[in-house]
Amino acid sequence: MTDKHTDKTNPKEERLEKSSKLAVLVPLVVLLLAYFIIPPFRNGINNAVKAISTGGLSGVIEYIRGFGAKAAVVSFLLMILQSVIAPIPAVLITLSNAAIFGWVKGAILSWSSAMVGAALCFFIARSLGRDAVIKLSSKGALENIEDFFARYGKHTIFLARLLPFISFDIVSYAAGLTSMGFWGFFLATGLGQLPATIVYSYTGGELDGGARGIFMFVIIISILAVVVAFLRKRYNEKHKTNL
Repeated sequence: MTDKHTDKTNPKEERLEKSSKLAVLVPLVVLLLAYFIIPPFRNGINNAVKAISTGGLSGVIEYIRGFGAKAAVVSFLLMILQSVIAPIPAVLITLSNAAIFGWVKGAILSWSSAMVGAALCFFIARSLGRDAVIKLSSKGALENIEDFFARYGKHTIFLARLLPFISFDIVSYAAGLTSMGFWGFFLATGLGQLPATIVYSYTGGELDGGARGIFMFVIIISILAVVVAFLRKRYNEKHKTNL
C-alpha cells in the first residue's frame, strides 16, 4: 500500500522548485542563444576560455589587463565562467587579480566572484540534475568527488575549497546533487575559500614572473601534506572504531 504522503507534493516546495529551475534555465537559454547567434559574443567567450585554459598565469594576467578600466568586471565574469565550464584551478585568476589590483582588492574580487560562481553551479545542479552536470563536466570527475563526499561528509566542501588542484565547479555541482542545504554549502565554501584566497592574493601580489610558479608549487606541496595528514587521521579513527 502506497503512503499517501509520498504521493503528494507540497505546493510551496513545487512552486519553489519550478521557480528555481526557471531562474537557472532562462539565463542559460539566453546565453546559449547569444553564443550561437551573436558572433562577437561567441568570440569573446572562446577567447576567455582559451585565456584561462591554455594561457597560463601570464596569459590570464595579460588577458584581464587588456580590458583596462573594465578589467575588474571582466575578472569577475571570468571567475564565474571558469566555475561553470572550465575545470582549471581558480588560483590562476586569484593570482592574476593580486598582480593587477593589489592583494587586498584582488582578494575581495576573487573571493566574491568565486562565491557567485559556486552558488550558480550549485543551483544548476539542483535544478537541472545529474545528466546536465555530467555534460558540463565529466562522469568520471563527478563520481570521484561523490566518493569524497561519501567518505568525508560535511568536511568535504571546506577541505576541497582549500585545495587549488580540485576542480572548483565539480565540487559545487556535486554538492547541488546532494540533499545538502544551500546555506550550509555557501558557508562552508566561503570559510574554506577565504584563507586560501588571502594567502594566494597576498603572496601572489608580492611575486613576479617565475616566482609565482615556484610559489604555486610550494603551496600545493604544503596543502598536500596537510590533506594527507587529515586523511590519515580520519582513516585511523575509522579503523579504531571498527576494532
